[in-house]
Amino acid sequence: MTDMATALAEGTVSSRRLTEESLRRIDGAQPTLNAFRVVRAEAALAEADAADRRLAAGERLPLLGVPLAVKDDMDVAGESTAFGCAGTFVPKTADSEAVRRLRAAGAVIVGKTHTAELGQWPFTESEAFGNTRNPWNPDHTPGGSSGGSAAAVAAGLVPAALGSDGAGSVRIPAAWTHLIGVKPQRGRISTWPEPESFHGLTVNGVLARTVGDAALLLDAASGPHPDDLHRPARISAVEATRRTPRRLRIALSFAMPFTATAKSLDPEVRSSVERLAGLLESLGHEVVPEDPRYGPIGLTFVPRATSGVRDWVSRVPDPRLLDPRTHETARTGRLLGGMPLRVSRRAEAGLRWRVGEVFGRFDVVLTPTTATPPLRIGALAGLGSLATDRAMIAACPYAWTWNVLGWPGVNVPAGFTASGLPLGAQLLGPADSEPLLLGLAAQLEAEEGWSGIWPGASAAGP
Repeated sequence: MTDMATALAEGTVSSRRLTEESLRRIDGAQPTLNAFRVVRAEAALAEADAADRRLAAGERLPLLGVPLAVKDDMDVAGESTAFGCAGTFVPKTADSEAVRRLRAAGAVIVGKTHTAELGQWPFTESEAFGNTRNPWNPDHTPGGSSGGSAAAVAAGLVPAALGSDGAGSVRIPAAWTHLIGVKPQRGRISTWPEPESFHGLTVNGVLARTVGDAALLLDAASGPHPDDLHRPARISAVEATRRTPRRLRIALSFAMPFTATAKSLDPEVRSSVERLAGLLESLGHEVVPEDPRYGPIGLTFVPRATSGVRDWVSRVPDPRLLDPRTHETARTGRLLGGMPLRVSRRAEAGLRWRVGEVFGRFDVVLTPTTATPPLRIGALAGLGSLATDRAMIAACPYAWTWNVLGWPGVNVPAGFTASGLPLGAQLLGPADSEPLLLGLAAQLEAEEGWSGIWPGASAAGP
């Protein structure tokens, strides 16, 4: 994406050409990958032509003429926002704030990508829209709930995309498709027209093939709407990626927060994260085994997550079309939407103090992003609500805690399984630590050369 923006500014390529190529690739991949719910072919080409006129007139913006995609929980004027649900949704009359900012930076929006129903699961499969598949192996999921965005970027249909992350929904698909996935500080990228999303759990984030591209998209999309509830201090992500980080003290953690459900770490995942820890040590950082004190953090997650689903179910045009598991979650949300929800919000400050104690001794926490490699398509199909929750937690027990805290996390590629499926690791930090995390990710990228490995090429790993 950074290279595209430079070529556009230099006049060596046109936005129309890049957009036509993106649309051609989308059309060719859609029958197999099914990454997009909406493809804005006519509108995108019109936007590309307008970008070319602006470029010819000498205008320069960070993303002027670059074709991008956004997840289908974000509003794009003239398109509906189904958020993974079946039914007839009314087209939106205005862009969400994040999309508005992309347009202000000059981006061309080629389409809206598939998501799990109301963003609930780490897969992107539905009765309404079918299965979104992993470009590395179409028998496997790209993850969720931002699976469409991840599949589109990993397959090269677009250079980068926006997703959202309420329990790992950017970082999990990034891990399972060999991408950089940034879950920013709460409020960094506006969720407007929601003052906050899922009672503060969900933030908008970015997926890209390179750290530089992720930083460029993060800077372009960042900034508050006047009515946002959360307004973190401004950062420069791009600038941070150009600085070599100082010697850092990094906590290597494999501990899973308590959930009262069975879970275990796949040996291939563990070894991939240990390999990355060794690389960090070779770069001069100190890596020490240490676990954050998560405590009862899970008790505060459930009321917020289920109440968020309840809120969205009330807006769906035909709730009868929803997955039975969604109705079960919404019922739980109605039960927990009063005092338990208020208590869970008040508990956040204490949890930040408890978990944040680790940052008095360490700069960064390194963990697996998921406990397992990518799941097979249909692995959770047909399960009841409780069985789905247990299977989901078993596969993805590491990411959701940072959503409760509202702090940043960055998925980086960690290697591949013996069968060639991507794996990821998380770099986690305290409030407003995106510059530190992205600088460290850029240092790792310079050693690993992640962006040079594509689906269909050798996936033996670096």
